[in-house]
Amino acid sequence: MKILVCISNVPDTTSKITFSDNNSTFNSAGVQFIINPYDEIALSKAVELAEGGKGTVTVLHVGDASSEATIRKALAVGADEAVRVDAPARDAWFVANQIATYAKDQNFDLILTGRESIDYNGTQVPAFVAELLSIPSVSIAKKIDISDSSATVEREIEGGKEILTTSLPLVVGTAEGVAEAKIPNMRGIMTARTKPLNVIPAVEVASLSAIKSYETPAPRSTVKLIDKDNVAQLVELLHSEAKVI
Repeated sequence: MKILVCISNVPDTTSKITFSDNNSTFNSAGVQFIINPYDEIALSKAVELAEGGKGTVTVLHVGDASSEATIRKALAVGADEAVRVDAPARDAWFVANQIATYAKDQNFDLILTGRESIDYNGTQVPAFVAELLSIPSVSIAKKIDISDSSATVEREIEGGKEILTTSLPLVVGTAEGVAEAKIPNMRGIMTARTKPLNVIPAVEVASLSAIKSYETPAPRSTVKLIDKDNVAQLVELLHSEAKVI
């Protein structure tokens, strides 16, 4: 089985996030970057499926050279080779086009991504890639089983779960439960240094969106304590201030 795993380079959630140029640009200075956690799940599942000579795993990332440490970690986890598309990840449409352009002639049986990236939470890339390649896609997958040339995928839906069976090739956006994230061991870290990391140019893609500005969440307000017997005041505050009823 030939598997492609698409990974994002995202800020660690413990990093302090700031913006510059009148809040129009993300300030990456001093920010620790990691593999997107949902992509780590996808990568771990891919390595699991390929174990014992059952397949190969290629990781693909769209980004500049500063992301190569993240890519090397993916190789240390167990990927066989890596590809970096040499361009900033402008938006989901741009990223999906880079992935699809690379994948279209590679005959991958399975393309795995995370359900979303934890920085933008867009959930768009898996569906875009599948549409561009004219193959099926399943998002928010909680379980994946592969048998010969077909896949059975369990996914979350509102109020329950859905189990789908479809043929390969397939694009899957993975969520928690698909696999446990693997921690690179010393052997993996050492061999990652010699595994191939190919850098390829980006293809031209029309810009369909642009970020106008960023803003941080409003600081938490002070807590108002209401006497347990004063139900009328609680209802009034929920209506007039919290505006939830």
